[in-house]
Amino acid sequence: MKNLAGKYAIITGAGKGLGAAMAKRFLEEDVAGLAMLDWNFDLVKQTAAELDPEGTRTLSIQCNVTDSDAVKAAVDQVVEKFGRIDILINNAGITKDRIFHKMTDEDWDSVMKVNLYGPYNLCKHIVPLMREQMSGSIINISSTAAYGNPGQANYSATKAGLQGLTRVLALELGRKNVRVNCIAPGFVETDMMLAVPADQLKASIENKVPMHRLGKPEEVASVAAFLAGEDSSWITGQTIFVSGGYRML
Repeated sequence: MKNLAGKYAIITGAGKGLGAAMAKRFLEEDVAGLAMLDWNFDLVKQTAAELDPEGTRTLSIQCNVTDSDAVKAAVDQVVEKFGRIDILINNAGITKDRIFHKMTDEDWDSVMKVNLYGPYNLCKHIVPLMREQMSGSIINISSTAAYGNPGQANYSATKAGLQGLTRVLALELGRKNVRVNCIAPGFVETDMMLAVPADQLKASIENKVPMHRLGKPEEVASVAAFLAGEDSSWITGQTIFVSGGYRML
């Protein structure tokens, strides 16, 4: 039996990047059912078809995580399809980088809404279900940027906020056997990272990452699969850095 056999999961931002990599790993770990949420329905539907050609274990849902009503509708659809939700991965996120004195209200608000209000909306509608069933695993995808990067006041604030939210929920939900953990990736090969100019990215890797390379989405996905399943049954309230040694604590 693999780590996620018999479990039902939701992953937000599942159309590409880390979300798609986690979806692939979860299916490899025999997850019983996987709801893949993304604002881009065509993208997530295509990704689901590639990972699950027969469509027997995946459910593709278009969802704007900033819209609480849309999130509730998506959660209701998942429960109707699968009967329960055992795992929630809050992965959806965006960046709108700008040096602080030039940052606009829209830059700030849009990143806050997706990166912090999005996980809040998912948790608001799923935590009661997990409390009732007396089990569950919630994983928030933060970032090493929580420690601060120039030009990322909005993004860094949301990723630090997710780590705080993780600890509070872990304290509140532990007696209900609901575990809440956080993953903080470093420099990973995603569209977001590869958009950085090559010379700047190379310098960052050589100067900051002890392992001197980018991480792969699959390396983050493996940690998510561990935290989602019973192999991590006594781990909660933790932020695990998957960063090649960058930002050691």
